[in-house]
Amino acid sequence: MTITQRLLLIACLVLPFAACKQNDDAVVDTGPQVLVAPAKDDDAGWRGYLQAVALQNMGTVSNSPFLYYLPPESDPEFEAKFQRQVESATTALARGIVGNNMLAFGSSASARMADLIEAAFKDVPPDTMKGVRVLFIGDAADDARVRAAATPAGVDYVFVEAK
Repeated sequence: MTITQRLLLIACLVLPFAACKQNDDAVVDTGPQVLVAPAKDDDAGWRGYLQAVALQNMGTVSNSPFLYYLPPESDPEFEAKFQRQVESATTALARGIVGNNMLAFGSSASARMADLIEAAFKDVPPDTMKGVRVLFIGDAADDARVRAAATPAGVDYVFVEAK
């Protein structure tokens, strides 16, 4: 083996290890970011907050989450938007949601979102949504009634207090 061949062999062996050298200035991941709920009337802020909280709580779900959002109650069209979301969620649940999916519900109007969830889950047969994660982002005062409405369907229920 010639010197040139040896040098090429050494270069081939050393180069992959040199390429793996890590940057000492890399940012250290300190875990999930603590999210803070926006002001009650911040519609755009709440939309972004719902998406961010949903992504943090995906667990083992690999499909894109279904997001149900209500605008602030100060919105002049709040009641119409509420009725459309109730209809949308009720229709989706009536069709059936298969496992490995997530339904995320959130709003600054937490009590009204809880009303929406109760209405949507009212006619869902027991244990028909195994493997489906339901995320409720709202006030702690509404957690118990949302849990009572959703868990009979067999869902993996997760509550995140909006604070």
